[in-house]
Amino acid sequence: MTPAQKLAALTCLNAAEEGTLDFPQIIGALMDAGFESYTVDFHRTRSIYYLTDGQSIELPTHPVATPIAAAFDTAALQAAIREGQTKAPGYTYKGFCEKAAAAGCAAYTVSFPGRRAVYSGRTAEAHVEHFPG
Repeated sequence: MTPAQKLAALTCLNAAEEGTLDFPQIIGALMDAGFESYTVDFHRTRSIYYLTDGQSIELPTHPVATPIAAAFDTAALQAAIREGQTKAPGYTYKGFCEKAAAAGCAAYTVSFPGRRAVYSGRTAEAHVEHFPG
């Protein structure tokens, strides 16, 4: 992994947490840097960014204060996702993470070639969200 790729992953993580880039912009920047997917793990407060050749970089994320709910609430998770997609007033990525954890999401993986995100709960329940458009 090149220093430029490591910097791209760190820059995109910081931009998500600071709200300076939206999801499509982050996806574009990561793809331009050669990444094919990433995983956010709320248990470990980590994001892992994967290149097509199997290399990865693991970065610490902000802690999520909301405990991960035992029950997986797909409707509540979808509502949190829609807030981001529609750029609802007051939306923040950190707020999304809190709502996702409250909905029972323990981790999620975003696949660029698959054009989807897979959200999983503590009991391995899952919700697949296809990219809009």
